Amino acid sequence: MLPSRETIVVIITFALLAIVPFIASITEVPFYLDLGRRMMILAIGALSLNLIMGYGGMISFGHAVFVGIGAYVIGICTEHELVNGFIQWPLALLACAVFAFIFGAISLRTRGVYFIMITLALAQMMYFLGVSLDRYGGDDGLPLAETSDFSGLIDLSEKSSLYYLIFVLLLLCLWICKRLINSRFGMVIQGARSNEARMQAIGFPTYRYQLTAFVIAGVMAGLAGILLANHTEFVNPDMMHWTRSGDLIIMVLLGGMGSLAGPIVGALVFILLEEALSGITEYWQLIFGPFLILVVLFARGGLLGFLEKRQSSEDDDG
Repeated sequence: MLPSRETIVVIITFALLAIVPFIASITEVPFYLDLGRRMMILAIGALSLNLIMGYGGMISFGHAVFVGIGAYVIGICTEHELVNGFIQWPLALLACAVFAFIFGAISLRTRGVYFIMITLALAQMMYFLGVSLDRYGGDDGLPLAETSDFSGLIDLSEKSSLYYLIFVLLLLCLWICKRLINSRFGMVIQGARSNEARMQAIGFPTYRYQLTAFVIAGVMAGLAGILLANHTEFVNPDMMHWTRSGDLIIMVLLGGMGSLAGPIVGALVFILLEEALSGITEYWQLIFGPFLILVVLFARGGLLGFLEKRQSSEDDDG
């Protein structure tokens, strides 16, 4: 049996990402390395959102808040001269888990547009909290004096080392999502999205399952924030703004909501289009907007969904 087109696209995508450092070295254009890191970090954030939105039906318009929380914990620790990554990273992930638990416990009491608005309100609350923290830069943000220190095991200030760390973590996140989605836990989450009342009737505590998924997604998004802080060596409240959550939603929709690797493809296409179009005009959104509308109208399952439908049609014709 031949592999699906989605599988082929994923293999090609990761193969290309793996050789970006070599291309940057040969061409002596370090921008490629920076672009690749940014794409993979946002891909992790989009993967985490897809876990609850694509498979759980929980449309969070404040998901970027966890990216910001993860980044800010790193920034605050560094500001207080705590640069040990073995302490920083668990603290950041724990903070994201705690906030995701609190926000999820509140938000999941609602459904539909009310869920969207509550996640948005909670995220904006954290955004304005970040703006008000004058001790940590306020609206201007907080530069990091140095990246996380892992006692010589890996040097995150060395850009290629950071690149391959992000690459490995992206693969790990993809593997975790696959295991979760195909597990009993994932089946319950997807079942609750389709018919929550029926899942409750047969004995599944859907609220607890959904809350657990929300926390897992928050922690994964926090990991993206940790990596983003080390990538930019700078944190600011804009990382938590609702527009950043909107970008993550667009990435998921663009690649294919509810497909395992769709968010990764969506993130890569989104960043590449942003870079290409912004080089043409500062009003690049005017071009990107119609493109996204065409994808939504003619590729309901995103770019990967479109490829899968094409393959199914060709198989039927054959």
